[in-house]
Amino acid sequence: MNTEPERKFGVVVVGVGRAGSVRMRDLRNPHASSAFLNLIGFVSRRELGSIDEVPQISLEDALSSQEVEVAFICSESSSHEDYIRQFLNAGKHVLVEYPMTLSWVAAKDLWELAEQKGKVLHEEHVELLMEEFAFLKKEVVGKDLLKGSLLFTAAPLEEERFGFPAFSGISRLTWLVSLFGELSLVSATLEERKEDQYMKMTVCLETENKSPLTWIEEKAPGLKRNRRLSFHFRSGSLENMPNVGINKNIFLKDQNIFVQKLLGQFSEEELAAEKKRILHCLWLAGEIQKHCCSKQ
Repeated sequence: MNTEPERKFGVVVVGVGRAGSVRMRDLRNPHASSAFLNLIGFVSRRELGSIDEVPQISLEDALSSQEVEVAFICSESSSHEDYIRQFLNAGKHVLVEYPMTLSWVAAKDLWELAEQKGKVLHEEHVELLMEEFAFLKKEVVGKDLLKGSLLFTAAPLEEERFGFPAFSGISRLTWLVSLFGELSLVSATLEERKEDQYMKMTVCLETENKSPLTWIEEKAPGLKRNRRLSFHFRSGSLENMPNVGINKNIFLKDQNIFVQKLLGQFSEEELAAEKKRILHCLWLAGEIQKHCCSKQ
C-alpha cells in the first residue's frame, strides 16, 4: 500500500450505527488504505438523505451499480447473512463486522459462494488488533497453560438483533482460540431472568492438551462493560489485564487488512488459517447454543 493506487474500489457502507459511522469516517479521511477506496454512498433502513455530504442510496442501486465494487456490512448481526449473500451474488467484495453469520453452516456456504465468485469475504475482528490482545499474545507464547478463565460483563443486547450470547460475544471466544488453539466444548449453561433482563452464560472449554478454560458472559442493566481474566501456567500466573495503552484506529487497521486482501497481498496459507479459525469459532458458538437450549 506504499504505492499510488492504480485504481480505486467503489464502496458502499450498509448500516450507519456506531461501526458504520466509524467506517465512513475512516473512508473519508486521507489514510494509506483509504486511497484505494472511494466511498460512493451508504444504505440505511432509516430515511437520512445524506451524512456529511455522503448520499444515501437504495439497496437495489448498491447491488446493481457497476461503480460499487465493495460492501462494508455494518448492520445488526441478524441481517448479515442476507446482505453478504446479496452482495456476493451481485459480484461485490464484502467486509462484514463480526459475527459474519449466526450459524456455522451459513458461514461455510457464504465462503464457498465468495470463492465461486472470486471475491474477498472478510470478517472484521478488531479485538485481535487491540493493545490488550497484543500484550496477551506475548505473555502466553511458549507457556504451558494449566487452567484459565475469561469473564465479560456488559449491558444486555437484544438476541433477535445480535444473536445468541455465544455469537454476540464471539470476540471473547476468538481471543481464547487465538491464544490457545482450537478448543472443544465440555459443557454450557444459560441462566436467565427475563423480567430483570439478566443473563449469564457459563461455558467450559478444553484445549487440545486438556487444559480447562471457562468463559462467562454476564449481561444486565447497569453492568459496566468489563473484561476479567485469569490464566495459570506452569511458570506463573496472569491475573487481570494491566493498563497497556489506548486502542487507536482499530477499525482503520482492519480496513488496511481488507485492502491488502483486495490487492492480493495475503498468502493462500494466511487466508486459509484465518478462515479455519473463524469457522471453528462459529462452529463452537453454535454448539454452545445447542447445549444451552437443550437444557432449558
